[in-house]
Amino acid sequence: MRDLAALPKAHLHVHLESTVRPATLRELADVNGVPLPGAARAFTGFRDFADYNSLIRACLRTPEDFERVAREFCVDEAAQGTRYAEVTFTAASHGERLGDLEMPLASVLKGLSQGDLETRVLLDHSRRRSVERAERTLRLALAHNEVPGLGMAGEERHSLAPFAGVFAKAREAGLHLVHHAGEDAGPESIREALDVGLAERLGHGIRVLDDPELVAEVRDRGIALEVCPTSNVVLGLVPALAKHPLPRLVAAGLAVTLNTDVPSVTHTTLTDEFTAARDTFGYDDTALAALAETAVTASFAPEETKTALRKEIAAWLTPAAGA
Repeated sequence: MRDLAALPKAHLHVHLESTVRPATLRELADVNGVPLPGAARAFTGFRDFADYNSLIRACLRTPEDFERVAREFCVDEAAQGTRYAEVTFTAASHGERLGDLEMPLASVLKGLSQGDLETRVLLDHSRRRSVERAERTLRLALAHNEVPGLGMAGEERHSLAPFAGVFAKAREAGLHLVHHAGEDAGPESIREALDVGLAERLGHGIRVLDDPELVAEVRDRGIALEVCPTSNVVLGLVPALAKHPLPRLVAAGLAVTLNTDVPSVTHTTLTDEFTAARDTFGYDDTALAALAETAVTASFAPEETKTALRKEIAAWLTPAAGA
């Protein structure tokens, strides 16, 4: 078995605010006078997690704070074999909270530029927040070449319909659209993400299996799923890792990618997610390399980056020829 930390990876679904190192969080909370959130725990539902996560976000106050967590994200990702990452960031929410719409994103981009890792930023917006904030998120995305797309996150009981105009403008401007769907709701949420949200990838999407016709549509359209097994378990959406639908999603021919989602909560790295797939589901190195390559294909990286990553993944597998 090969070293999975050495497997070149693309990380497509990870929230920057949920990557902050514990020591950094303690320091930022102390310096900024923010009551430190309690230790991560078993959550009673998605709302419980969201409330906990809002405490983490409140610890980020200054340009230096955002720059630091972005820079540390790059260091931590590179150490686990990530070569390319699309990190999700709730820029407009932070900007409104701090009275400076531009600062949080500009600082994050500065921090990412200092890392030894190729990155892009996807801006997200909570489904339960205003259309006006979504418009501001769109304007931020359009102002920065490092932002290839945006999407909706949060509880899926809130419809995407009010944001249809924002999605249309984003698509017309050439931005990609990626929404959380099929995480805490069923196939109807995925259909809305595709039809109303114009989604090109699905954040999570694991409930697609509830509807065989939808499985066929998602597969035939090549809509990739950003699957986050440990997060699904920790947030109570799947009872145990051994019961996660990952193998069934792959067996259905869907484009499945592995991701961490909220690593500071799950205490996992991307390498840990690949290790869990090996240990829990018996995936061999060829199958794991295929998952890594699927993420490369599904990414919004430049074609030259994709070509280089595919070659690196193939090289990781090369010793198998002489085994």
